[in-house]
Amino acid sequence: MGFSLNIAALDGAIVIVYLLAVLAFGLWVGRGQRTSEDYFLGSRALPWGVILLSIVATETSTVTFLSLPGIAAAIDGNLTFLQIAIGYIVGRVLIIYVLLPIYFRRATFTAYEVLESRFGKLSRRLTSVLFLFTRNLSDALRLFLTALVLQIVLGLDLTMAVILLGLFTVIYTLVGGARSVIWNDGVQFVIYMLGAGAAFTVMLMTVPGGLAGLLQFAGETDKLRIFDFELSLSKPTMTFWAGLVGGAFLTAATHGTDQLMVQRYLSSRNQRDASLALALSGIVVFLQFAVFLLLGVALAGFFSQLPESESLAAGGDKLFAWFIVNYMPVGLVGLTLAAVFAAAMSTLSSSLNASATAVVNDIWLPTRKKSPSQQQQLQAGRIATAVFGVLQVAIAAFAGAWGTTESTVFSVLKIAGFASGPVLGLFLLAVSAAHVKQPAALLGFVAGVAGLAAIAIGTNLYWPWYAATGALITWFAGWLIQWAWPDKAGSSHPGEAGIRP
Repeated sequence: MGFSLNIAALDGAIVIVYLLAVLAFGLWVGRGQRTSEDYFLGSRALPWGVILLSIVATETSTVTFLSLPGIAAAIDGNLTFLQIAIGYIVGRVLIIYVLLPIYFRRATFTAYEVLESRFGKLSRRLTSVLFLFTRNLSDALRLFLTALVLQIVLGLDLTMAVILLGLFTVIYTLVGGARSVIWNDGVQFVIYMLGAGAAFTVMLMTVPGGLAGLLQFAGETDKLRIFDFELSLSKPTMTFWAGLVGGAFLTAATHGTDQLMVQRYLSSRNQRDASLALALSGIVVFLQFAVFLLLGVALAGFFSQLPESESLAAGGDKLFAWFIVNYMPVGLVGLTLAAVFAAAMSTLSSSLNASATAVVNDIWLPTRKKSPSQQQQLQAGRIATAVFGVLQVAIAAFAGAWGTTESTVFSVLKIAGFASGPVLGLFLLAVSAAHVKQPAALLGFVAGVAGLAAIAIGTNLYWPWYAATGALITWFAGWLIQWAWPDKAGSSHPGEAGIRP
């Protein structure tokens, strides 16, 4: 369904001023880049509070801002999706005690350098390439969802909306590097939470009976249900066990082995600051998920009082955007739309910077016989940022032409779980199986990817279990191959006997 709406001049001005302000702030904060450490890691000197907000803003994106309210607002929607945030907290604790000490002891640039020190260069390059592929694919979907909002609001062609959003973000990311990205993330977190609060307030003011009326509606429709303790691997809705176990593995993978997040920890002043930021971010994410899901409950209450034709005019990812442009007061529309763009730009900029860091440090630099100068590394980082920006814009435009019927948040999390699970399995082998060498580990990784693909295609396994399944298959297969063929699966790399925190 396509539709075109115009917003008031004031709202349009707010959005434009916001985009220009983000660009200006990013260029100002990121000025004076002289070394690759400045550009890729903010000189390893950023305060923990900013790192915390950056972690939350990076994993939030427009998917959270638009898709989560749509999930709770659906006819059979409720708050059970919040259960996965419990697993997110558990996964963060594991990262703090198992992986962060390794990263800081080695003063690495990317997460995948750890695998090279344990197994060999091939492990590092393979996982880095996988990160580049899946990260740019999933974040292009996030860009596509945000472009849908621009299309709804301004009536722009979807491709033009994608290009416009990508252009603003690429410029300040390309020039300012990690410092610009992370500081802008902090500002954007504040903006999108203000936008969510403004939308919730408007709904409470328009729903008959206000908060009391909304609570009555939510109780009658079972919208406030949080826990589902059913033991099932295939139930297509969130259960407590899928959230706790699946969410813990998913976070251990995406936040512990994914360069997008690891880059934030390495930009901290020290390991203590990184641990504090990561631990508190889990609590903030839990509260944030609760806010966006409750926003969906309020949306359901709001639309329940409208004629059926109007209440069904938009659904899923588009429902919240439909409310913003049709029912928010002048001025607040602009603020809320700025919040949507803030969520999108924080993730996109982080993705571009992390991708550039990985390709330069894991792929390009190791192939150079002579170490490039700092100026050459800076130039390579900026070129890589621009290339990945163009790539994500192209993928997002293609997604718009192809179309999708599934909630974007599910698509993005499926990709994350499928890709990062086997990588987590490699890290578990590196940490806990000192006798396993690179050939066995890589064969285990292949088995993990193949096994998870077969399970995903041939069964009804619910997506939160993907990361856990891929990690455990990889770990077990690598261990078993090394045990069964100790000579053929022997070491091709004089790496460390094992990695200990």
